[in-house]
Amino acid sequence: DDVDWIGDSYVLHDFGDCKIVDSAQKVERGQFLKEANDQDLMIFSFYPTKPVGGIDGGIIVSNDADKISWFKEASMNGMSYSHNNWERTLKFPGWKMYMNSFQAEVAIRNLNKLDEKKEKLNHVRERYNSFFGLSNTSEHLYRIKVQKRDQFILRMKEAGIVCGIHYRAAHLNPVYSIEKNQDLPNSVECDQTTVSIPYHENLSKQNIDYVLEYYSRSMEDLI
Repeated sequence: DDVDWIGDSYVLHDFGDCKIVDSAQKVERGQFLKEANDQDLMIFSFYPTKPVGGIDGGIIVSNDADKISWFKEASMNGMSYSHNNWERTLKFPGWKMYMNSFQAEVAIRNLNKLDEKKEKLNHVRERYNSFFGLSNTSEHLYRIKVQKRDQFILRMKEAGIVCGIHYRAAHLNPVYSIEKNQDLPNSVECDQTTVSIPYHENLSKQNIDYVLEYYSRSMEDLI
């Protein structure tokens, strides 16, 4: 029922001797050293809207050479890793999940722009925080809570402003239907009220003013 991790990293699973840290929405310098041990795995996303946007896919980071070696082989059809394709041998059934060169190039270019992107996002977030009286810190999503959320999203869409829902309560999805009777009040409340407003580094002052103006108009219409 933890809804505060959004925009941050969190421990996806702890095996005892190592853990998996999901950082699909956060990228910081020196982050692995601060949040993980050498044997841990940290996962980053290259989805286009993430901090280091690519075409898709992601990357797994660790200082455990054996784990990284296994992932390299598993993502390359289960073949032994070698810079020379003709020296690879099939060791176990794996997956074709490696990035192509074009995906990697897009991600690298965006990684090089990360500091500039963060600076621009900070300006957008500070303006939003001042307007809404919030202290959001995410560099991926800017979420607010809105009563009559679906009507609000429709009003904003009519003004040409596309909002999103991040995220619906996982335990209410059919695959988790066995858990529907659990008491998860925070997740249920967010499922009904959370909405993400436009938030990216290319928003101009005029764009932000427009979003906030129509937020106010939409809220007045829904009272």
